Amino acid sequence: MPSNRRHFLKQLGGLAAGFGAVSAGLAFTDQPGHKGSFGPDYNESSSGITAAPLFFTISLAQWSLHKKLFAKEMDNLDFPVVAKNTYGISVVEYVNQFFKDKAKDEKYLAELLKRCKDNGVKNHLIMCDGEGELGDSDSKKRMQAVENHYKWVDAAKYLGCITIRVNAFGQGTDEEVQKAAIESLGKLGEYASKVGINVIVENHGGYTSNGQWMAGVMKGVNRKNVGTLPDFGNFCLKREGGQMWGTPCIEEYDKYKGVGEMMPYAKGVSAKTHDFDDQGNCIETDYMKMLKVVKDAGFKGYLGIEYEGDKISEDEGIKKTKALIEKVGAALG
Repeated sequence: MPSNRRHFLKQLGGLAAGFGAVSAGLAFTDQPGHKGSFGPDYNESSSGITAAPLFFTISLAQWSLHKKLFAKEMDNLDFPVVAKNTYGISVVEYVNQFFKDKAKDEKYLAELLKRCKDNGVKNHLIMCDGEGELGDSDSKKRMQAVENHYKWVDAAKYLGCITIRVNAFGQGTDEEVQKAAIESLGKLGEYASKVGINVIVENHGGYTSNGQWMAGVMKGVNRKNVGTLPDFGNFCLKREGGQMWGTPCIEEYDKYKGVGEMMPYAKGVSAKTHDFDDQGNCIETDYMKMLKVVKDAGFKGYLGIEYEGDKISEDEGIKKTKALIEKVGAALG
């Protein structure tokens, strides 16, 4: 371990010890039923923790509030408090875009952790974007991308997270990108394992939206702390103009099949929603069918709300998604 990294973790260790210990026994699993966690048999409500027959624990993905955050109507430091006080959710998932320059800022991380401790909020993961392509065919660029993620592993460890979420993008054939991703994830997973952090890959477009391809990556890496984050809404294989984002999807992978293929390696699940009907059901995804896929896989971890629609406010979208997964989760038992 480099001396500066050792110093960083040691300096922050005092404050982290109390709250960070909550997740100490959760490394490599993301199963909230372990000692020190809120547990899969509990769900947050606005009035506090109440018993609920859910097989998962609800978390809130910060991207659900990305419009407010980008518009500076909310600060990253306020996110845990908003999650708890506004939505009754005590487990949060960060997006590194909203504190991109703070991964090594000891004062900032200490303040963020303090707010979590003061409000009884558990940090689950950090979603990492913009740190280079782990599937890059250029070995030097690929290794740089791996090293760029190290600081987020360290930040996640301090904040008491269990996991960082990464992307496995790259240019080339599916076999070439898969081989490169396996190498990168193996190296990043090795680094993260030293401090008990998981590295998980989300289906996020291109090859990564192919469930079989993702399963192949996981088999190739073959590390207990490297897994997947199945997202219900990211199964676009190709877009117009060959773009990664922003253009209409012209080829899509079967989402139910894809989630099923990734579930054996899942260390978290992203409950994506866009639109709802008058009964509060998600229009683009059959949640009864999808959550049955998740449950049948034996999953008992964190189900992260990730509202991404435009027709209603972020606030309403989060609340509707929470109500939906509570209703379906209770029905599935």
